Amino acid sequence: MMAASCIAASELLHNIKLIPYQKASGVLIRRISTSQLQCSSQPLVKAESALQQLVGVVGLEIHAQISSNTKLFSGSSVRFLAPPNSLVSFFDASLPGTLPVLNRRCVEAAVMTGLALNCSINKKSLFDRKHYFYADLPAGYQITQQRRPVAVDGVLTYSFLGGKKGNQVIRKNVHIKQIQLEQDSGKSLHDDANSQTLIDLNRAGIGLMELVMEPDMSCGEEAAAAVRELQLILQALGTCQGNMSEGQLRVDANVSVHRPGEPLGIRTEVKNINSIRYLARAIDFEIQRQTDVVQRGGVVQNETRAYDSKSGETVPMRDKEGLQDYRFMPEPNLPPLIVFEDNASLPAGIDTCQAVVVQTIKEGLPELPSIKRDRLVQAYGILPEHSFTLVNEDGLMEYFEAVMKSTKKESRKVIGWVTNELLGLLKQQDMSVSQSPVGPATLAELLELQEAGHISSSVAKQVFQEMWRSPGKTAAQIIREQDLGLVSDAAKLHRICQKVIDSHPDEVCAIRGGNKKVLNKLMGLVQKETKGRADPVLVRTILEEKIS
Repeated sequence: MMAASCIAASELLHNIKLIPYQKASGVLIRRISTSQLQCSSQPLVKAESALQQLVGVVGLEIHAQISSNTKLFSGSSVRFLAPPNSLVSFFDASLPGTLPVLNRRCVEAAVMTGLALNCSINKKSLFDRKHYFYADLPAGYQITQQRRPVAVDGVLTYSFLGGKKGNQVIRKNVHIKQIQLEQDSGKSLHDDANSQTLIDLNRAGIGLMELVMEPDMSCGEEAAAAVRELQLILQALGTCQGNMSEGQLRVDANVSVHRPGEPLGIRTEVKNINSIRYLARAIDFEIQRQTDVVQRGGVVQNETRAYDSKSGETVPMRDKEGLQDYRFMPEPNLPPLIVFEDNASLPAGIDTCQAVVVQTIKEGLPELPSIKRDRLVQAYGILPEHSFTLVNEDGLMEYFEAVMKSTKKESRKVIGWVTNELLGLLKQQDMSVSQSPVGPATLAELLELQEAGHISSSVAKQVFQEMWRSPGKTAAQIIREQDLGLVSDAAKLHRICQKVIDSHPDEVCAIRGGNKKVLNKLMGLVQKETKGRADPVLVRTILEEKIS
């Protein structure tokens, strides 16, 4: 019945395509320029006194789209970039007489996310109606969980690189107030040329988890790190794909400033930030803007703002002085949502396939990012900052472990190649790990040739660059074609070393005087003569013999 109604509604709305909705009159947007703000994890420029210095306070509301084949209360499919109004059931369009049917997958996803974030799972949660009127909300209300959400009182531990050199892993906590299930709204497409707004209801009714983070953060860097950690957790769980460019993870930031020890200041809300990089910039700009307002003797307005990525500024959308009453009320068409602690608590006669059991979900939790980082440090003896980079870059940990399985080279040397050479080129060309022209097996082959003494480290880097430019060519093939193998001819190396010694008498005197570090300079000159192909062990031995 549900499938039939979904198909019928989709066919009905498919002919409509985009529903026009007359746009309101234009609004003048005021822009304010300001300087860049530094995170409070780093030293800030001191004001007149430490007591007078204003600090930022940041809380987040995050809407995560649940990975599910169908919507929260209907059988409509969920698919990005589907034709407008092609995935809309009668319930999604709010046709009279339609009733919600709760999607079990969405409940399990919310419970799993709550467990991963150390939340308390409410065995009984309630659905509410949140009333407001907008064209992309056909019912005139949103079904959410205002009074009693599915999960409460959690904590997210996140990390970011800080310290003087920017390589120290700093760990912090942010408290999770609640996780609630709710419907997404439709999408409004503004057509300025024709002064109209078009409505696409494909997104209406998709299941969301709203995660409310307490104002425990102080700057954009911390907020960005917390959201990135959450994104990694959701992706590991499979409860949300976390693709921000497709709107699967949307962030609202509540920002205020105050002096330590004083009450929190008036906050503004920066809405719908769809990039972690933009989140950090938007928050830092807003903290600086509010700081400037307060220091000039002004009053920060309680308003909603948007981030303009082109100007790098936040701009006002609407003030909150006349905030409407959402008239929350219990959802009359949905009974309380009951989840069970374990199988022993299931009532007699209940179908276990239809029940949501917390213990079963807990036992199925995958390896979370924090555990992955600890495992990498223990298993490979790498530094914590390296494990941080491996886990935080999509696909980099899998790449590193694949290389380690195919080479005998020390992990500390492999990590250098992966985080410096590989990641450096990927960042330079704005590519993901999956797009790398040099695969793990190809890099492992190169490292094995270096480890076996067939090429020097400088030549290995040269070969890597050529492999990057010429996908498909192996390291051995490049070395053979360009004659890059190590020069191990002792007689030839003796002649080159003697030439270097004769032309650098001052360095030779320094070495004989006890400054052994100068020997590295002479070795570098020998390598320059051989284009990096000289066997470094043999070169050092010959130089030491000739100088002593």
